[in-house]
Amino acid sequence: MLIEQPPLLYRLLYPRATWRIPNEREKTIYLTFDDGPVPEITPWVLDVLDEYNVKATFFCVGDNVRKYPEIYEEILHRGHRVGNHTFNHIQGWRHRTQKFVENAQKASEYIQSNLFRPPHGHMQFKQTTALIRAGYQVIMWDVVTRDYNQKISPERVFEIVKKYTRNGSIIIFHDSLKAEKNMKYALPKAIEWLLKEGYKFELL
Repeated sequence: MLIEQPPLLYRLLYPRATWRIPNEREKTIYLTFDDGPVPEITPWVLDVLDEYNVKATFFCVGDNVRKYPEIYEEILHRGHRVGNHTFNHIQGWRHRTQKFVENAQKASEYIQSNLFRPPHGHMQFKQTTALIRAGYQVIMWDVVTRDYNQKISPERVFEIVKKYTRNGSIIIFHDSLKAEKNMKYALPKAIEWLLKEGYKFELL
């Protein structure tokens, strides 16, 4: 659970970040994808979302957008939202604040969004403050599916969604090669289960 659904103590490290958005009137969730876009996976994800008439938010790596601008534009064309996931997918804990923020700002040359999610969820407190001052809204998560972990089964990824999702959950999948096998199995099943359970999909 420390990975799949971050505990309160970890959330308190980033009190100005958004982890969950409960809705008092209806069951709502926020589906997100990290690390794309890439031609091998992202178009498939877009087709699946279209099939179920679901909208999502894609936290894109700036260098991937630079390499595959047509896929980035397709994400927007199909009515989804995008966010900044740095230019080189760097971890904040391993870099000085100035370099980390500069990397995010470099990504902003390609990604038109005020939403920001740190790769791996790792970021220094002062980096969070600097990004917020720069105008970003820091988005974390309530459920991470662990689809990127090739040591767990696709069935386990689906079970994580079923076990930890609740009203207001921000859920992370990954449109990346390392997540392909798990995500291609779990994403359609997760969407079907969430719809059956009465959840409404919203954009961040």
